[in-house]
Amino acid sequence: MQQDMGIGTGIFLVAVGAILRYAITIQASGVNLHAVGDILMIVGVVGIVLSVIFWSSWGGFRGSRRGALVERQTVIDREPPIY
Repeated sequence: MQQDMGIGTGIFLVAVGAILRYAITIQASGVNLHAVGDILMIVGVVGIVLSVIFWSSWGGFRGSRRGALVERQTVIDREPPIY
């Protein structure tokens, strides 16, 4: 199962927001790029925090599946081949 917004997406949004906030010096008419950068950084940080809280509290779906598969493994005893 995939996350809607994971840690990678959050980091990407924070990076793009930081670029818009601190590295862009041009002025666009009708759009405040600094405010857009601030909003993207806030959304990215919130997404990272929620993702970490969700996956640490639930343990993630991959970990629970992996544990279930390990418990279900069976060992098949085979006789060594005769040459």
